[in-house]
Amino acid sequence: MASTRALRQSWTHVRCRPLPHISRFSSSTTSSYGNILVSTPKPGVGLITLNRPRALNALSTALFHELNDALRQLDSDKNTGAVVLTGSEKAFAAGADIKEMKDLSFSEAFNRDFISSWSSTIPSVRTPLIAAVNGHALGGGCELALMADIIYCSATATFGQPEIKLGIIPGAGGSQRLTRAVGKSRAMELILTGKNFSGTEAGQWGVAARVFDTSEACVQGAIDTAAKIAGMSSVAVKAAKEVVNKSQDLPLRDGLEYERKVFHSLFGSKDQEIGMTAFTDKKKPEWSNE
Repeated sequence: MASTRALRQSWTHVRCRPLPHISRFSSSTTSSYGNILVSTPKPGVGLITLNRPRALNALSTALFHELNDALRQLDSDKNTGAVVLTGSEKAFAAGADIKEMKDLSFSEAFNRDFISSWSSTIPSVRTPLIAAVNGHALGGGCELALMADIIYCSATATFGQPEIKLGIIPGAGGSQRLTRAVGKSRAMELILTGKNFSGTEAGQWGVAARVFDTSEACVQGAIDTAAKIAGMSSVAVKAAKEVVNKSQDLPLRDGLEYERKVFHSLFGSKDQEIGMTAFTDKKKPEWSNE
């Protein structure tokens, strides 16, 4: 959760163009929030755009309250099958808002359980979440991207956990999720030195599922994938997300047993019958999501 001010010198050489206005992707936009935009670019797809351009989408408790609320609403919407989270071309989220935390004492941070709300909602969201990362994803921005189920990024995106330069450490999951993504040795190097890594490296290291040449292609690619996911049975999609996530928490044998039980349970769903019948009849399945 690094200060954008403290890191400015490391990325002032980057030349950025603003992303096309969100309406390029959106059929409808909800503007009831002050720090985010929520829209529907394709049927079944929710698009959340961080919208603090003057602060390079610096993360704050106020922003997370809105983000968490939007995610809960989309997660409970039966018409939403996948969600894309993005920022601008210049910054997905360039770090935490240091003004909010610089004067905190230990007792204040501890008693308030500061920033726990930043990472409490996303892990409980059952709808697949794709992060489309362009520009800077530093500190809390990197941690936010790592909370997503899938990361897409542009080749020129910049990831990093530079908290060490501010005399602190990652506090919203960076030390845990980054280590699982890139391995202990590489994560240790990145976190202890505050070294950034590129979108190209994110793809090579397995942090990102796909890397795009441009920021616009990255967002559109995420929307297209979200639409494909939204076109599947929501029962099977949620079950698949659940078992993959369990692989991060369980030993292999326990994970295999868990997967098998969930697999067996899907034979009680209407969509299992619909899908297999459509396959044998060589027809496109029309999911009931039941």
